[in-house]
Amino acid sequence: MQQFKNNYTTKISHTSSVDYLLSLPKGYHETDEKKPLILFLHGVGERGDDLELIKKHGIPKIVGEKDDFPFITISPQCPVDSVWDRELEMLYFLIQDVVQNYKVDISRIYLTGISMGGYGAWCLAEKYPLLFAAIIPICGVSLPLVKFRDGINQLNNTPIWVFHGAEDDAVPIHHSEAMVNALHQVGGKVKFTIYPHLGHDSWTRTYENEEIYEWLLSHKNENIESL
Repeated sequence: MQQFKNNYTTKISHTSSVDYLLSLPKGYHETDEKKPLILFLHGVGERGDDLELIKKHGIPKIVGEKDDFPFITISPQCPVDSVWDRELEMLYFLIQDVVQNYKVDISRIYLTGISMGGYGAWCLAEKYPLLFAAIIPICGVSLPLVKFRDGINQLNNTPIWVFHGAEDDAVPIHHSEAMVNALHQVGGKVKFTIYPHLGHDSWTRTYENEEIYEWLLSHKNENIESL
């Protein structure tokens, strides 16, 4: 399995920093080839100051089970008294820091998140709509569309694949439906997968599906030159 470089910290300012998990793909140190990057945003239950919590679900769990995962992955931990939409600038600075210190292909920076992290993915993509080559929001709350209308318009060229369980009673499916409909209205490149018999945990099945990683890697951001 891939090994995490635990307890990494990026200093955002004199008073702010973020702890995160980072993993590097097999053979990373044996070549100068730049690698694709995935930023993963966890759910509300993994907030705090214990990075072990993040390994329970999503990309960190998959990385811990595979020895051939082809991405650099970064999985920051949200403070216990915060939520991702308050941490967007921090997340951008984290990406910048990793790009500066690791061999990242900036045309292949991907974003995904679950539940609170799914909402965080929507918020981060809306704030930085030209940054990501593709995004996968899973069972996230929808954005207030009146407030974020301009950002939604700018996401019309970003490939997006949304996942949600039809029986989700924590974040009802109408949240993802609202985002997908808003993107369709502006000609967005959006796919929507509904699991008819799943509840809130629609991420386990999603991240175990090799097709999503092939789909991510099929997309490049040809317009980005620097961060």
